[in-house]
Amino acid sequence: MRIKLFQLGMLWTNCYVLWSRSGDAVVVDPGGPTEEVREFITRECINPRMILLTHGHADHIMGLGEIRKLAPSGVAIHSGDSSYLTNSSQNLSSHMGSAVSFDAADTKLKDGDIITVGDMSIKVIHTPGHTPGCCCFYATEGDDSLLLSGDTLFARSVGRTDLPGGDEGVLIESLKKLENLPDSLRVYPGHGPDTTIGEEKRLNPFWPR
Repeated sequence: MRIKLFQLGMLWTNCYVLWSRSGDAVVVDPGGPTEEVREFITRECINPRMILLTHGHADHIMGLGEIRKLAPSGVAIHSGDSSYLTNSSQNLSSHMGSAVSFDAADTKLKDGDIITVGDMSIKVIHTPGHTPGCCCFYATEGDDSLLLSGDTLFARSVGRTDLPGGDEGVLIESLKKLENLPDSLRVYPGHGPDTTIGEEKRLNPFWPR
């Protein structure tokens, strides 16, 4: 299992291409122009199967238009955020000076869903608080594993909860759902550098004690 980071859009949102030994891949959170992502996919002969969205805010979905054409299984997002794709007010793009909306999601996810792509198994962990449908994706292939945490968990921080649909208390409860993951597990967030579960348990001031 391999992962490649692209920082896209005005807010430098972390977009990831995650691919199996077979070359089958998911693209996670294409938050801005995706030309660089598409060139990489072509150059490396990767087969994107699906686009996974950790949540529906504009800075995580702005690049959906072109990259969606490459993914035969379409776009997947938690049902709690599915309306964000089609509603520029909910996804906040209308407040950012460039209102955007997209076709509805092809798949509405729920907590505990397992997505299989190539030899990868990707478990959906519903972690609301930043948005009602915010999710983390726990990906494994053989002995390899990682967590895509979106805007639930950052290195030494968490996603903001002062936007519509946010709730600090709910977010803290969501972090508890990550407590039993291995301390060594690598975490790839929606913004900023990667980290590990163990580092965040020890050093993140928001981690529930």
